Amino acid sequence: MRNYKDHLLLTESTIREALIKLQDLAKDAILFVVDDEDKLLGSLTDGDIRRGLIDGVEVTDNVNKIIQPNPKFIRKGEKNLEKIIEYREGNYRILPVLDDNNIVVTVINFRLIRSYLPVDAVIMAGGKGTRLRPLTEHTPKPLLKVGSKPIMEHNLDRLALYGIDDFWISVKYLGEQIEDYFGNGSQKNINLSYVWEDKPLGTIGAVSKIDDFSHDYVLLTNSDLLTNLDYEHFFLDFKNNDADLAVVTIPYQVNIPYAVLETNNGHVVNFKEKPTYTYYSNGGIYLIKKSALKYLPKESFFNATDLMEKLIEDSKKVVSYPLSGYWLDVGKHEDFEKAQRDIEQIKF
Repeated sequence: MRNYKDHLLLTESTIREALIKLQDLAKDAILFVVDDEDKLLGSLTDGDIRRGLIDGVEVTDNVNKIIQPNPKFIRKGEKNLEKIIEYREGNYRILPVLDDNNIVVTVINFRLIRSYLPVDAVIMAGGKGTRLRPLTEHTPKPLLKVGSKPIMEHNLDRLALYGIDDFWISVKYLGEQIEDYFGNGSQKNINLSYVWEDKPLGTIGAVSKIDDFSHDYVLLTNSDLLTNLDYEHFFLDFKNNDADLAVVTIPYQVNIPYAVLETNNGHVVNFKEKPTYTYYSNGGIYLIKKSALKYLPKESFFNATDLMEKLIEDSKKVVSYPLSGYWLDVGKHEDFEKAQRDIEQIKF
């Protein structure tokens, strides 16, 4: 994977040096001119150089003679996802991401990613995976391979595909192996930190140990899920509902092969012939306003369902996001075997 700094060019560079970098970038040929602190000054393309040469500049001249001084950019933590979608659909394919000081913190390429969501992602990966023993006796479940790579890497890569680049992994059982495998995330152009659980903290308790999230929204997911969830649509639905918490839910239909009677004090008031009922189960993926995390007790055992109950009790808005795509919780041996079959057929 290309390092985003390949798109950066120092302001004192010559046009010849810019041409060499543009040649290396091939189909992604655009440069962002920066100062010594990576503060954005302008952009530069092959077309800018061509027009400059026609106007009489020399390849030994400084690039500042021909740069475009007001390039499009995205602000880190940009909450207006519609603006980002507008750039993407307007064919602005490669864009720098700036912090509040106009420093380039990354460069996104819509040829390689689908969106740029303003969320921190927390992946819960501390469980022992006892139902998958003996496979998990010496390997943590998140590192069990499904196809060519570990379960959790499928999960992480899917999130990164939607532009999420600030990750936290909660670890405990054999967590050193997970930390050794993923490192700090630099090979995937993401920022990856680890939260160590000294004791079991449930499905969300470890989040209380994080006090420096980069965004106002947090996505929490189990590490052992395989899904082709559209995270952009999930986020837009969450925002459109002005929810405090949204949970991905998995629809299950139950077909009753008989007529079902509705009664009141022993009297039949209605009946349904062979009805089908749809129920929704918890899919283990949540979007949460950062402000809602104040309900988490500090470093105590706490489940995501406990947080949902607290929010509902306090009249906060908790919504369901029914998933129409693929979802599999790789918890048992039969699930693991199914994952091996499905991975070749499901487009993730």
